[in-house]
Amino acid sequence: MNTVEHPRYRYWPLYGAGFVTAFGAHSIAANLGIYGQQQHASLLTIGLLLAVYDAAEVVLKPVFGALVDRVGPRPVLIGGLIGFACASAAFVAAGDPGLLGLARFGQGAAAAAFSPAASTLVARLQPPGGHARRFGSYGAWKGLGYTLGPLVGGAVVTVGGYNALFASLGGLAVIVAAWAACIVPRVEPLPRRRSTVVDLARRLGRRTFLLPTLILAASTATLSIGVGFFPILAASAGAGALLSGALVSVLSACAALAQPWAGRVLDAGRITYRSGAVAGLTACVVGFLVAGLLVGPVGLMIGAIVIGVGAGVLTPLGFGALAASAPPERLGETMGSAEVGRELGDAGGPILVGAVAAAATLGLGCVAAAALMAGAAVLSARALPVDESPTSAAS
Repeated sequence: MNTVEHPRYRYWPLYGAGFVTAFGAHSIAANLGIYGQQQHASLLTIGLLLAVYDAAEVVLKPVFGALVDRVGPRPVLIGGLIGFACASAAFVAAGDPGLLGLARFGQGAAAAAFSPAASTLVARLQPPGGHARRFGSYGAWKGLGYTLGPLVGGAVVTVGGYNALFASLGGLAVIVAAWAACIVPRVEPLPRRRSTVVDLARRLGRRTFLLPTLILAASTATLSIGVGFFPILAASAGAGALLSGALVSVLSACAALAQPWAGRVLDAGRITYRSGAVAGLTACVVGFLVAGLLVGPVGLMIGAIVIGVGAGVLTPLGFGALAASAPPERLGETMGSAEVGRELGDAGGPILVGAVAAAATLGLGCVAAAALMAGAAVLSARALPVDESPTSAAS
């Protein structure tokens, strides 16, 4: 395990990689309505275009995570960023809007490579005891990408169309790849003993993997539900488009700002993994109940703030616990597999709320989300020891 404290600037390209995947995914997704109008696409087509990026990540992240352990994280990071740039450039060169789905799949496949590589490098470069702080900063930059993606992406599409957006994304990926090549040190793969599928299943079935992954899935589910459904609740309460957009921005900004703070508090030993998980999930419960039951813009704004802070607490906690518990030679495999859990939470949360809303009301859908987070909080409280310290979660 690394015992050398690297200067902060070594981590900046890794944060930039997190920004690229978040900004790339949301800048395109938030503007698919414009694409649908221009291409006369059906709602089913829009739904498939929304899903194809995440589908590529779910399938390929464990594969690239294992590759990270085999060849080292740095080449996979740089190669993934270059692949993202190539997928973006290919769409521009083809000049065919009908290839948007293929381009998004290519971007998602590339992100499936450089995302686990970046998180593995964050863990490998940081000595024990500081992982949550670094992952808090990493998550904050991803949160910034989620926040700026719809706004900046919308402006770029308005001015220059989808070709301009994909060209911008390709250029951004090239810049971050070059930055990483110059700044990020080479981290050699660690010796590994031969592992079977049974060994992998045993590792992924342990509490030290399942609980942090559950926490990460809950965090992404919470954010996805808020971003997807709070504007609809606001519109039904008579709010305009400005307030609806502000709700999403406030939620994302609170999550981004809470992550570095939560990471520092956890590493300082002022909270444990157990107390942090219960507090973050409880905040999500309260936020959903307020948003679902206190109808109106005020309730939605309070709910967005509380949910954003709660989700922001959970993210560095989950990643920090994984970094502390995973075998160092299997970090890529662990991070890639955990990212699948995050993606499943990202998709499963909105599906649950949407199903309840279709059968009853959207307000009750928020109550169902609160019940789901409450169950995760109870499980975390029972499964984690009371006196667990941040540096001993792996024990």
